[in-house]
Amino acid sequence: MSPRGRLQLSDEAAVYVRSMIMAGEIQPGEHIRPESVADALQISTTPAREALQALKVEGFLELVPRKGFIVAELNGEDIRDLFTVQALIAGELAARACSGATDAALNELVALHHEMLAAFRRDDTEALEEKNHYFHKQVNRMSGSRKIVWALGLMTRYVPRRFYSNIEGWPEATIHDHSDLVDALTARDRNAARKAMAGHIGHSGELLAAHFDERQGHRPLPPRVIG
Repeated sequence: MSPRGRLQLSDEAAVYVRSMIMAGEIQPGEHIRPESVADALQISTTPAREALQALKVEGFLELVPRKGFIVAELNGEDIRDLFTVQALIAGELAARACSGATDAALNELVALHHEMLAAFRRDDTEALEEKNHYFHKQVNRMSGSRKIVWALGLMTRYVPRRFYSNIEGWPEATIHDHSDLVDALTARDRNAARKAMAGHIGHSGELLAAHFDERQGHRPLPPRVIG
């Protein structure tokens, strides 16, 4: 396998394990073996082991002598902190999108929103997650701010995109929050767009943090208001 192909597989494995941890599917203190990751993704153990090493550097895993990789301590407050930073960056991108977007780009965003509404009505969470991903990519693209989008990408790598359908209230929150954001963007209201996006990201983070704490048996903290 080429170095590039192996890197892509290790990235895929890292996303998979990171998402499992962030969604609370794997609990702090649990052991995780490269062989298990490789079996789950049907890849070899080499990229799986590289992925676990990368997650160790990121602080998601610890390497314990004679025990191997275990999931590091993580709680809802850690998740809230990550989403607080993400909300600030995403809010700025939404504000810039008001000035940088063409009418055609805005029309594409509105079309994506309607596709999300349709997926929500037919209870298709997989399609909803996919359209949500493209919706946010479109907002970021409209901003015209490549360096800030790059910085946001460093934060969103921690978001468990594949597990949102398991989080109570997420589909409803997404539809409601995106409606406010679309209204602000189509009106080209920078302040309203910034507030709507920051509030949306903060809302999503709160839902994920509460879900995470509940799975670990922790008492959730009071909701944090962003925006």
